[in-house]
Amino acid sequence: MTTTVAPDGGQVELAIGGMTCASCAARIEKKLNRMDGVEATVNYATEKAKVSYSRSVTVDDLVATVEATGYTAAPPAPPAASTDAAKPGVDGVDELRPLRERLITAVVLAVPVIAMAMIPPLQFEYWQWLSLTLAAPVVVYAAWPFHRAAWTNARHGAATMDTLISLGTSAAFLWSLWALFFGTAGMAGMTHSFEFTVARTDGAGNIYLEAAAGVTTFILAGRFFEARSKRKAGAALKALLQLGAKEVTVLRDGLERRVRTEELAVGEHFVVRPGEKIATDGLVVEGSSAVDASMLTGESVPVEVQAGDTVTGATLNAGGRLVIEATRIGGDTQLARMAKLVEDAQNGKAAAQRLADRISAVFVPVVIALALGTLGVWLASGAELTTAFTAAVAVLIIACPCALGLATPTALMVGTGRGAQLGILIKGPEVLEVTRKVDTIVLDKTGTVTTGKMTLLKTHTAPGIAETEVLRLAGSLEHASEHPIAQAVAAGAMQQTGTLPTPEDFANVPGLGVKGVVDGHSVLVGREKLLDTWSIALPPALKEAKATAEAAGATVITVAWDGQARAVLQIADAIKETSDEAIRRFRALGLTPILLTGDNSTVAEAVAREIGIEQVIAEVMPEDKVEAVKRLQAEGRSVAMVGDGVNDAAALAQADLGLAMGTGTDAAIEAGDLTLVRGDLRVAADAIRLSRRTLGTIKSNLFWAFAYNVAALPLAAAGLLNPMIAGAAMAFSSVFVVGNSLRLRSFRATDQ
Repeated sequence: MTTTVAPDGGQVELAIGGMTCASCAARIEKKLNRMDGVEATVNYATEKAKVSYSRSVTVDDLVATVEATGYTAAPPAPPAASTDAAKPGVDGVDELRPLRERLITAVVLAVPVIAMAMIPPLQFEYWQWLSLTLAAPVVVYAAWPFHRAAWTNARHGAATMDTLISLGTSAAFLWSLWALFFGTAGMAGMTHSFEFTVARTDGAGNIYLEAAAGVTTFILAGRFFEARSKRKAGAALKALLQLGAKEVTVLRDGLERRVRTEELAVGEHFVVRPGEKIATDGLVVEGSSAVDASMLTGESVPVEVQAGDTVTGATLNAGGRLVIEATRIGGDTQLARMAKLVEDAQNGKAAAQRLADRISAVFVPVVIALALGTLGVWLASGAELTTAFTAAVAVLIIACPCALGLATPTALMVGTGRGAQLGILIKGPEVLEVTRKVDTIVLDKTGTVTTGKMTLLKTHTAPGIAETEVLRLAGSLEHASEHPIAQAVAAGAMQQTGTLPTPEDFANVPGLGVKGVVDGHSVLVGREKLLDTWSIALPPALKEAKATAEAAGATVITVAWDGQARAVLQIADAIKETSDEAIRRFRALGLTPILLTGDNSTVAEAVAREIGIEQVIAEVMPEDKVEAVKRLQAEGRSVAMVGDGVNDAAALAQADLGLAMGTGTDAAIEAGDLTLVRGDLRVAADAIRLSRRTLGTIKSNLFWAFAYNVAALPLAAAGLLNPMIAGAAMAFSSVFVVGNSLRLRSFRATDQ
């Protein structure tokens, strides 16, 4: 690998391979930060390390350090280049396939092993040998990732859940082999003892194959679902990069040619017709139109552009034909910079440590030390090697985390299943830990608090003029226009009056409105300036209504016919009916709501007043949204963010907890930690409540899973662990964990 080093050092992102848990990320980060002149953060979810290094360090040094820690490292491929290759099935590559195959193998073979061990009638004459035949592939093949990770950890003096799983399953399997071949467990007619007695035993007649196979299967299932969720970590970047136009109509030698967007060069002119996406950032050189930039800027009102105005790539041309000169292409465009913001925010977010890994960091060494101590004490007391070894192995077997393997997956499975029924999708266990800490919730306006769609809210008429007549004439003209505001007027008119007449002599007045003849009336619909050009003045009552509406942040359209002003139409992005109730629920959860929007201050403050929000941050670009979240975090707040647009994706990734409205864009959904399938903001409050409840269930599961093990460890060390007690303790702890998790099915949304 060739390395380029900046004179004063630089930054690099390394793709990390071989991590199996959050503690792996912590270990790599610790090793990198021990290097002189290096600052590193490692994200387990995205499998990347963001490293700043001094001039005395090369990228090769960083890679060597990671590899010496037992993992792989390489500079990642550019997102645009890896978009297609990252999809499962391309070139026959599916990164989940090996794990899926191991899980299927484990499930198919472990179920009969567990059934025979737990149900006495199934224990036929040589049942133990069939158990061995079925359990061997599970422990050797299916559990291989745990054994490999445990060996890697051991080489570097570390211990994780993988260490405990590997030791426990290996000890149970190897002891079962000894008991079958050299003890009495292989004799015909052997059955498990089911007497509730405490007595010393040499273990020669005991097998633990169901424990080895069961633990492997349960934990493989948890790892599979976690890996499937992790694979989507980069999907926000792909969604952003795929948002732009794939092809563009470029003007070359006076002719229009359709080419791929990548072939467009700075300075070239290209054509954008109504309904098409603008291919890249540029300057309008010909034509005028309305451009819908709401997904990028959050501005609810379409932006009017004409020659000399700048436009942004991936925005939608909603009006007339435009000729644009390309000013920025590729990685220099605003869309590409937003993708970089999302990636930086994802890599910078500290990965929440898995609770089981944190506990196992202490529990595993203690169990291993206790097992070795048990062996030494028994041998020192003059006991036979078989008795001493039985007690030592029993310590490892009873500590084998059967219930621990179920603690997180079962609670998460039940919690996420119940969430799906309520329109809440939880991406993974790391998300839950954050929900109990958040104290501030930042809300995007357009599409989150509001509908995201321009709506005709009110019609103010001059004295003696019927509202239905105004809507019939104005709606007829606006129905013929492609402008988004015109379409809002037409939709509102049709809703109230039904069918609309067909206009005559329809004409668009660029930047001002439309004119035409409807039912013999000469009608003007548009800005007040349009009426001024025809020397038509608004009467005082309509002027006052217009001023009041604009003060509330609405867009106002004037209507005149036959030489007189007849009405003004109030149009705005309507607030969702449930938004004010959602704000009350956030406050009940101890959250402080803040409105954050790219829209203008007047509109934002009007919306905030109506739903009861005191703090407003308005007129912000996407990069400013990220900075706003960072400022709140710098104040010591734990921030949740709710959004739905591309412009929210980076802020959602930066926030401690990102909640994406499922009615929004793919980029926002993939950048969020929780997805709200419905567009109802009240679901965000339910999502936080459900996540907190699920986290509490996981914690209680972990406590009791360890409590059962700890309670039985002294019995095992004393040589008093007979198969019935071991089996009953494991079975009961697992049943308890599952039953505790199932209580989440009773969770109810606030409005149910």
